[in-house]
Amino acid sequence: MGALARLLGRREDIAGSAPRPTTAARSGGSGARGDLLHASGLETGELRAAWMAVSWLLSYPDEQIRGQWDTVAALAERVPGAAGEGLRGALAAVRAEEPLALQERYVDTFDTRRRGCLHLTYFSNGDTRRRGMALLRIKQDLRSAGLTVDEHELPDHLPLVLEFAAAHDPERGAKILRANRPGVELLRLHLADIASPWHGALLALCATLPPLDADDRAAVMRLAEQGPEEETVGLDGYAAEGLEGDAHDLSGRTWAATSCGDGAAAPGPVPLDLMRGRPS
Repeated sequence: MGALARLLGRREDIAGSAPRPTTAARSGGSGARGDLLHASGLETGELRAAWMAVSWLLSYPDEQIRGQWDTVAALAERVPGAAGEGLRGALAAVRAEEPLALQERYVDTFDTRRRGCLHLTYFSNGDTRRRGMALLRIKQDLRSAGLTVDEHELPDHLPLVLEFAAAHDPERGAKILRANRPGVELLRLHLADIASPWHGALLALCATLPPLDADDRAAVMRLAEQGPEEETVGLDGYAAEGLEGDAHDLSGRTWAATSCGDGAAAPGPVPLDLMRGRPS
């Protein structure tokens, strides 16, 4: 029985990712009580290394991304505990597959299944008016670091958010991830269910975040049972609700062309244009 089936059948507390070391248990830890960035027990450099490695692992495995796998291996060696183990497991799994088969599996996993969606705000807001505002907040976070997102991409794409967190602003990047924690957890459970080679990447990501709280657990349960919210309104409905400018534009783009299920065509490789150097 899969993880999601067990979750819905027994309605127990959601099992978190593998145990994380506490900051107090590690010498030289930079975390402190109430420090959400370091709540996992990992230091900033370790978080940045983990997030960049997960970003590359979750990107479409074209030749350019596969060429980064030696770098991913080096980054994984800098990450202790469950996060490092997850990275090494995912890297070994994707390397074990033929490139074309891996690309086909990627499309099937992330572009045609709602539970495999890599757009964070889809889980937290579904196809609703609220999603435009959620996307705009992320876009503004990226702008605050002097970055712009290609007009053909949505700013909540998980590999892009992770690259932003790793290479530019760990605090703001972690805030985006925490705000969408239930969706990340549901994605982890889904990848475990289908024995995905990318499951280790989600284990690693979850190991860098604070443990699930009661509200997060309830949200994951609700998502597992009901799925993300949907609205049956046209684009005019967004304007009627007062979404203007960027928020209206982002809402329209998600409504008109989503890659989260319903047999959507694969969007092709997702360019990672934000990188300005390796995490230190």
